[in-house]
Amino acid sequence: MSEKIWDKFLTERDKDVFAASGYGARGGFGKRPALLVVDVNWAFCSEAPEPILEAIKKWRNSCGEDAWEAMPYLKSLIEKAHDRGIPVIYTTGVRRDDNWDNGSWSWKNGRSAEDVKKPVETNLDGNEIVSDIAPAPQDIVVYKQKPSGFFGTNLASYLTLLGCDSVIITGTTTSGCVRATVLDAFSLNYRVALAEEGCFDRSQASHAINLCDMNAKYADVVKTAEVLSFFDTIEKGQFDLPKGAAVKAPDLTPAE
Repeated sequence: MSEKIWDKFLTERDKDVFAASGYGARGGFGKRPALLVVDVNWAFCSEAPEPILEAIKKWRNSCGEDAWEAMPYLKSLIEKAHDRGIPVIYTTGVRRDDNWDNGSWSWKNGRSAEDVKKPVETNLDGNEIVSDIAPAPQDIVVYKQKPSGFFGTNLASYLTLLGCDSVIITGTTTSGCVRATVLDAFSLNYRVALAEEGCFDRSQASHAINLCDMNAKYADVVKTAEVLSFFDTIEKGQFDLPKGAAVKAPDLTPAE
């Protein structure tokens, strides 16, 4: 059996427990998947690869080089999904200019007050999806304010509209918004898979252990190449995808 990314973090007892308890069985792909790309925006990726401790000086949520190592895998998945007519759904954040709706996010980070302004070095909107994988006209963008792509959004209703029975989840952070989205998808009885190389986190240990835990209980963690091969089996023309431009972020600027 090939070594898993999380194996080096597990004790022998952990490995014995997983082997004996039945966790980690293969759930399998569904028949009508959607590709979810969670929060791959400037705030989590920065504008270009650079050491994470440098990147977070400007973008406090940056995942540094790991974000850019994932980018070619994300592009391959998105391009294959487009070729096969599979729905691609992005999530990203949205905030009022005064950051009032940051809510509970403000309680657990000492730099959250910085979110009311763009880094002066770039003038980029941190919630804008990275241009390397920018949404195409047929793609869907879901705007959220909490970790899960499902919480307080139309994501589940869009999946119903598309007739999806399963989701392939990618993006960031593995231990945060990706995990929260996986748990909600699992709770809604979708079949869930993660493209391992298409997920990333600012913490390497959190990335590996959360992949381990999700693979044990909620999702199949598989190589991107396997997802690409699966996409090739999906008959084209199954999905009624949008034909216009992607929806823009709602204007939450406070009234003067």
